[in-house]
Amino acid sequence: MKILMVCLGNICRSPLAEGIMKAKLPDNFVVDSAGTISMHEGEHPDRRAVKVAANHDVNISEQRSRPITKADFRTFDKIYCMDTSVYKEVLSRTENEEDRQKVSLFLEAAGKDKNADVPDPYWGGMEDFEKVFQLLNAGCDEIAVHLTSPTHHI
Repeated sequence: MKILMVCLGNICRSPLAEGIMKAKLPDNFVVDSAGTISMHEGEHPDRRAVKVAANHDVNISEQRSRPITKADFRTFDKIYCMDTSVYKEVLSRTENEEDRQKVSLFLEAAGKDKNADVPDPYWGGMEDFEKVFQLLNAGCDEIAVHLTSPTHHI
């Protein structure tokens, strides 16, 4: 199974979600991340995201930002969006119902409130990155259990 985590710039939330999810899933899963904008394309994740991840033994330092592409809808089985604006943007890029069915709001998929957003910590401090890490970690726990369940179907 192939999973894509998506946020706005692909330097804070989705790299964290990618790193956390990789640590929770078996090796036969592929996890990647992307952004809806290309402003940070080729850049490493925000230094604060790298630091908070490292504080929890998750290494995201080698990841590189990239924008989501049309090919991602063919490549990935599940696409998790960090907030409602990203979710709407990703849905607007789908070309068919099959693609739309792959796209979910991250916290909704994790069993949290519908329309709940993972807050963007970019304009905050380390405490905001820590809160986002904890939120993503708990969400990834739930999603990983669901995806690895023997009764799960794509």
